[in-house]
Amino acid sequence: MLKTETRYAIDPATAKTLDTEGLRAHFHVGDLFAEGEVRLVYSHYDRLILGSAVPAGGTLTLDKVAETGTDSILDRREMGVLNIGETGTVSVGGEAHSVGSGEILYIGMGSGAIEFSGAGRFYILSAPAHRACPTRLVTVEQARRVELGSRETANERVIIQFLHPEVIDTCQLVMGYTQFQPGSLWNTMPAHLHDRRMEAYLYFDVGADQRVFHFMGQPDETRHIVMANEEAVISPPWSIHCGAGTGAYTFCWAMAGDNVDFTDMDMVDMGALR
Repeated sequence: MLKTETRYAIDPATAKTLDTEGLRAHFHVGDLFAEGEVRLVYSHYDRLILGSAVPAGGTLTLDKVAETGTDSILDRREMGVLNIGETGTVSVGGEAHSVGSGEILYIGMGSGAIEFSGAGRFYILSAPAHRACPTRLVTVEQARRVELGSRETANERVIIQFLHPEVIDTCQLVMGYTQFQPGSLWNTMPAHLHDRRMEAYLYFDVGADQRVFHFMGQPDETRHIVMANEEAVISPPWSIHCGAGTGAYTFCWAMAGDNVDFTDMDMVDMGALR
């Protein structure tokens, strides 16, 4: 079963007028993972699609998505698939890929229908593409690791970069996840912007009685959205994006837009935040 939803882009002047429910309606993505379903959200920010597939021991096929206007979703797109569940299988182009927990499968443009099977909980990200890059599984060992922060500033963490220019060739999709050490909660201060690309986050490994406060908005008009486990948020190019949890957590980040340089960001002075 396929369920899709469209989220339209709005400007920062409109966003600053929204109440809690308005912010969540535009940017928060809840109820993302459902057994026996593929659920997709088509964002008008850089045309990124985020979603999930939970085959629950069966098989789910993702092929035609009306919102893309093509016969198959990957006719003019690329895709990254992160498994946050038990080992599962993603089949594409006649080849079956066993995807373990924490691994990401990159699927190139023009690969055709995708089948998800087994016990995996698959998080899906897709962006427009202009050329076909080879489909490839990236394991945790093959990913690029960047250790940052400290216990003193409550942000000791490791950034694990999977779809990254130093790891794998993609068109515009950049993707990975960040894990926090016990006792660390903040990502990341000082905050930053990157007006040349949007971003999406999936928060997971969040305890049932824990929450993450995701901060967004322009630096002088900040807002927050409360996130529970396995919930996602859309971050516009004009918005800061940082967060703090009530306990350690993991989040998957993904970017689409003009530049695949991970360090291309405009830092915001702490004194400018309001």
